[in-house]
Amino acid sequence: MEELDVTKLPRSIEAEQALLGALLSNNKAYEKISEFLRPEHFSDPMHVKVYEVISKLIQKGHVADVITLKNYFEQEGTLSDVGGIAYLIKLSESSSPLTNIEYYARFVYDKYLRRELIATGYDIASEAMSEDLDNTTASQIENAEKRLFNIAEHGDGQRGLQDFGRVLNSALAMIDKAYQKDGNVSGLPTGLTELDHKMGGLNNSDLIILAGRPAMGKTALAINIAYNVAEYMMKAENQNKIDPKEKGVAIFSLEMSSEQLAARILSNITDTPGHKLRTGDMELSEFTRIAQAVSEYQKLPMYIDDTPGITINTIRTRARRLKRTNGLGLIIIDYIQLISGSGDKKSEGNRVQEVSEISRGLKMLAKELEVPVIALSQLNRGLEQRDDKRPLMSDLRESGSIEQDADIVMFVFRENYYIHNAEPKRKEGESDDAFLKRTEEWQKRDKETANLGEVILGKHRHGSTGTVKLFWNGEYARFANLVHEDYLPEQRG
Repeated sequence: MEELDVTKLPRSIEAEQALLGALLSNNKAYEKISEFLRPEHFSDPMHVKVYEVISKLIQKGHVADVITLKNYFEQEGTLSDVGGIAYLIKLSESSSPLTNIEYYARFVYDKYLRRELIATGYDIASEAMSEDLDNTTASQIENAEKRLFNIAEHGDGQRGLQDFGRVLNSALAMIDKAYQKDGNVSGLPTGLTELDHKMGGLNNSDLIILAGRPAMGKTALAINIAYNVAEYMMKAENQNKIDPKEKGVAIFSLEMSSEQLAARILSNITDTPGHKLRTGDMELSEFTRIAQAVSEYQKLPMYIDDTPGITINTIRTRARRLKRTNGLGLIIIDYIQLISGSGDKKSEGNRVQEVSEISRGLKMLAKELEVPVIALSQLNRGLEQRDDKRPLMSDLRESGSIEQDADIVMFVFRENYYIHNAEPKRKEGESDDAFLKRTEEWQKRDKETANLGEVILGKHRHGSTGTVKLFWNGEYARFANLVHEDYLPEQRG
């Protein structure tokens, strides 16, 4: 392909000059544009340097004008690189009191995005023209969509080195966000008070592994959290407390169909036992109540993808697209061991290596989209052989990479599952009294633990580990806040 002619790329030197002149005349106007306009968005290298220094001076509380810029560049020995004092004076005279600085800043930014689009399109075309066997068409499409997403979201996918002052201000904004929220959590509230308190909510860029043995309730907990977050998002948007781009829960269900997931959520919303929804065994009044709930909650910002054997690259592509078109604030994946690898020949046939690629990809996805990712995971069967069946970090399947990439690892555990299935059997030669005593002890333990669930934080990169106890309702497959440890609702009837 022909070389890209940079002289023909979209730009407006006059608009850049007018913008910089307006800033030198009125430093307060910087507040209107600093949130989106960066030095690299200017096309002229001199303007890049001038805007960078103006930003530094204003952020440090200094006046940015021709004199202070001249002194700065002289001390740095780069005054000639920006055209000397004569060009700085020309810039200051390039605007009028009527200059609309925000309009010019948007104009400059738009030209930058157009240049990025052209450069990206050129790179995509060049890559497609070269037939590299190791660079498949699928990976080229994935890379192209990633670059386009970065332009759409940030204008530039390469964040590079960031000024510490700017990073500190971002951290302060995050702290203020937590301070303003009910319950003082920095991230999205799960709806489970003690868990939120322990974790600080679901925080952007975190990879959260939710693991457990079958029947422990990990899918139920994930669905509870998904519904609670989606409901919070809907209310927060109505109160203008959330950016529409951050509203949306994506569920990638590799095990259950979208209809099965929706039925579970309906069971929770309407307090209707799951078996009634599956069999249709209900009164007209119950069906009417369910139909009303569907009408009321169908606008919940939840999206379900039940593609079996989906690859990590496809998850990434679809999540990017959803965030760009509808908005996205949380991703849930059920579950890691069912995700297919990228098909890379290096990891083909090596499941441990493939899972490493998947867990690393999920962490990169959380960082790239700046959303929390909850990924469910199975545990090894080995724990079934132990007396104490509470999970440990070593019980994670292919645990090395998952444990390393995760910010938080939490295990779902219900002791009652094991107690209830261990009903005493009479031993040979055992007396009636001894057998009755063992049976009564078992019944007591079964009753005491019937509605108890535990979330064990085995790893927490940002805080302490520990155990959170929750109320478990098996009829609706629902976890909820435990009102008081000494009080448990009516047990199995």
